[in-house]
Amino acid sequence: MKAPDSNSRGRALPLSRRNLLRAGAAGSMIGLLGADGRALASGFEPFGARSPLRPDGKTKHVVLIIMSGGVRSRETFGSPEQIPNLVKLADEGVLFTRLRTANLGHFGASMSIVTGISEARGIRDNAPGPDPTIFEYVRKDLGLSAQEVWVATAGGAQQVNYAHGMHPEYGARYGATTLDGDGVFNEEFKALVKRFGAPRPLGEVPAEKVAGLRKALRGGKPATAEAESRARVERYILDELGGSTSELRGAGAGDAKALRLARNLLSVFRPRLIGVVLQDADIAHGSFNGYTEVVRRNDAAIGELVAAIRGDAELRDSTAVFVLPEFGRDSDLNTRRGLDHGDGSDDLRFVHGVAWGPDFRRNVVIKDDRQTIDFTPTIAQVFGAKARLAKGNVLREIFA
Repeated sequence: MKAPDSNSRGRALPLSRRNLLRAGAAGSMIGLLGADGRALASGFEPFGARSPLRPDGKTKHVVLIIMSGGVRSRETFGSPEQIPNLVKLADEGVLFTRLRTANLGHFGASMSIVTGISEARGIRDNAPGPDPTIFEYVRKDLGLSAQEVWVATAGGAQQVNYAHGMHPEYGARYGATTLDGDGVFNEEFKALVKRFGAPRPLGEVPAEKVAGLRKALRGGKPATAEAESRARVERYILDELGGSTSELRGAGAGDAKALRLARNLLSVFRPRLIGVVLQDADIAHGSFNGYTEVVRRNDAAIGELVAAIRGDAELRDSTAVFVLPEFGRDSDLNTRRGLDHGDGSDDLRFVHGVAWGPDFRRNVVIKDDRQTIDFTPTIAQVFGAKARLAKGNVLREIFA
């Protein structure tokens, strides 16, 4: 599978980590440590500094985290000790306490968030919907390439359908590039790794020494944008080969991988928009304890992602983060001591959500009813795009 061309208007293709390097797999072993980083970077423009999305704003990057799988507010902001990272994010941003959900099925409810339209979809549906997604709106209106808009998923093939709809004015040519947690690299690359052996991540001190050697070879001159791109790419490769993501195990491992991938993508490729769609909370049907463990683990992973943003000189003052579930869960436990989602209660129909970023108000709580479908037109507003077919409203109260 070919990596998306930086100038391409063609279809944004779904990738797994095993597919991500297909464009240059045969020569990538040399590129791991700097001589020819072009192996992965071919088809990707240099990852230099980005300009703000709007001339009147500071935001350059947006992360949308959809906590699919059904997460009640009782186990999140109703139990703040379980989600210290989300609480901190809310304290520094805007917290919505009553977001009305759009649909009671996982697929339709999550689809509704990315389209801004209440989508009636069955749990077994597995096809793109008829309506454009936020990814299509921003790519078309801003003229963004496929490499600048990504979706990292945890729920398998069905979640790839969030990348784009089938509307004739939008569709696959404006869709997000999708990345799932399956595998590491393509088969050709893995064969090379087996032959030559997997290199170990450099670590901070050796990495500094390598950076110093490279600077000396440049005669002390600053690194070009292309050289910086290659350095980020090789760091990504080494981290993945070292198993930092693939070795994640246990309850919520799928969600943890998706969030780790999003963190790595943001650090390496600097996308304008990245969506993360989780799923593991649906373990709640059979295990309340397993469900709460997923909530805690996802909060920790979100904390790691935000810490990476805060620790990056380019990202820390230019990245916005939105977090919300697709819906909640029933008020009472079922006979298996778990939680279903079908009783029509407020615990199911209303959820909390967070908006955090450099252009948003701080430490604000919105207690009035809003909708999960409001997030697509709001994110479009951040980009200076227009979600023309969305039925939700722009959440103007978040802006400073």
